[in-house]
Amino acid sequence: MSEKADIEEFTALASRFIELANKMKEEGKPVQMVNAALMSASATYGTYIHAGNEGYLQPSGVKKLVDTYSNQVENIQKIKKQATEQG
Repeated sequence: MSEKADIEEFTALASRFIELANKMKEEGKPVQMVNAALMSASATYGTYIHAGNEGYLQPSGVKKLVDTYSNQVENIQKIKKQATEQG
């Protein structure tokens, strides 16, 4: 797969999570709860891919997961800033 195809697939997958979160919001769930549940699910899945169902992360693994999440937040902010400046 090309880098462009990978980015498109990544974006499509992320959009599915956003669609699900928006559906929960439309069902009347508080957005703070939806966000917390999404973050908890992400942390659970991140733990699973690195440690399996029965494992857990050592402090260094927790830091790696937190750093990865932080990088994603920073990337989204860059994208939003660029869109605002172009807009």
